[in-house]
Amino acid sequence: MLKLVIAALTLAVATGFQALAPASSKLSTKLSSSMPPRKWNEMVDPSSRSTACPWLPRPIALDGTMIGDVGFDPLYLSSIPKNFAGFIQPPQWESTEGIDTLYWMREAELKHGRITMLAWFGWLAADGAFGFPLRFPAEAYHDVPSSYAAHDIMVSNGSLGFMLGAIGFVEVVLGAVLVEVSKGGSDREAGDYGLDPLNFLKGKSPEEVNKMKLRELKNGRLAMLAFAGVVTQCQIGHTTFPYIS
Repeated sequence: MLKLVIAALTLAVATGFQALAPASSKLSTKLSSSMPPRKWNEMVDPSSRSTACPWLPRPIALDGTMIGDVGFDPLYLSSIPKNFAGFIQPPQWESTEGIDTLYWMREAELKHGRITMLAWFGWLAADGAFGFPLRFPAEAYHDVPSSYAAHDIMVSNGSLGFMLGAIGFVEVVLGAVLVEVSKGGSDREAGDYGLDPLNFLKGKSPEEVNKMKLRELKNGRLAMLAFAGVVTQCQIGHTTFPYIS
């Protein structure tokens, strides 16, 4: 009896699908000619694959000419066309050539990498990772139990007000060069502020300079991951060096 019921239900379902089928037996997946062109076709190079993610097509902007470019952009953010000049000055002030997406992202990547390299070193140094806590000579700083607790304590006693003002001033000054870039008045590379007080790049060949720039970029990327990792470890309770117990 059960077998007859199952057979009857199967036949009914099959008949229902047949009734819903289109009259034409030739189904087409081709888009209508009235459909607009797909943005995807402008974001990728279908003829080549990403070096970092070979199962994905290469983002159109990542052609390997930029230092450290291994085609890693699985979300294709670098392929989104956008003028970022509006972030540093209102577009109505004056017309500019603009700042493209890839330039803005490399500028941000280098800036975040440099900051987190300093932050990673400072976090460990204040927690005594190098043999003793390296802190400013004041009781307010030596009474802080850990780097993880420092932020809230410094906010509560007002110590971060000066830092906020200093960082804001630096950001305004550094933004001036991006205004020049957006106006076409500067051909500087993204992230290049001409800052080399120890003359690491002086007298170096272009190949050696590029090797140093690649080292900085890789260390900055690693520092961003490391800093995120140490903050996560502290958040779950491991607030003392080496942050695993």
